[in-house]
Amino acid sequence: MVTMLEVADVSARPVACCAPLVREPLGHDDAERLAATLKALADPARLRLLSIVAASEGQEACVCDLIAPIGLSQPTVSHHLKVLTEAGFLSRSKRGTWAYYRLQPEALTGVAGVLAG
Repeated sequence: MVTMLEVADVSARPVACCAPLVREPLGHDDAERLAATLKALADPARLRLLSIVAASEGQEACVCDLIAPIGLSQPTVSHHLKVLTEAGFLSRSKRGTWAYYRLQPEALTGVAGVLAG
């Protein structure tokens, strides 16, 4: 038979409801930066643009080759490319009158690394 003293001793022991953290979670500033980066990816047209550039020879494509497959106007495609470039997913170089965009795979690896730990 369990006495009241034994019950009190059992209830006084701390009980863990969850597993402890095994690594440091994202801090506020890091979460803000990651959210801005992920926001750049959170658009179907931008994901398609990244996919087209990634599938192109040398992971580089001319803006002239990116407009028709996306089916958007040139200014809209340029805006999306600018967002992806500012987020670090693409780099831009100018050759004559055309702009060329190159995939920056380390940016994708960096996002995956933060999320995977």
